[in-house]
Amino acid sequence: MTAKVSYDDVEVGTELPGRSFPVNRATLVAYAGASGDFNPIHWNEKFAKEVGLPDVIAHGMFTMASAIRVVTDWTGDPAAVVDYGVRFTRPVVVPNDDKGAVIEVSAKVAAKLDDDARTVRVDLTVTSDGKKVLGQSRAVVALA
Repeated sequence: MTAKVSYDDVEVGTELPGRSFPVNRATLVAYAGASGDFNPIHWNEKFAKEVGLPDVIAHGMFTMASAIRVVTDWTGDPAAVVDYGVRFTRPVVVPNDDKGAVIEVSAKVAAKLDDDARTVRVDLTVTSDGKKVLGQSRAVVALA
């Protein structure tokens, strides 16, 4: 598969379609099963509060994986992402209610890096409950 987005059609400042990702306790349990990360801070409210957290929190890698979906959906090819990194700045708190939490992701092309390799840097803004949860969230993407 190759990225569906053409390097020639992308400019610095191009905004990617944003997405919202709902997260509830069932989502966290499913992710724990898939990832093997059964740390009780991700499912046990009593334990999470005992260690100083406000409530159960989403797995950092779940948050990171949700965010990059904005880029992979845009390119149409997950393999187009050649580098991706974030700084975890704040946990996504997931209350045990009918709403849970929502991870909000927006992104834009911040730089054209290499005309020969047809790569761009995409900067992502990732928030939950109005607060930034990932900092320095950046992906390098090879386009068609």
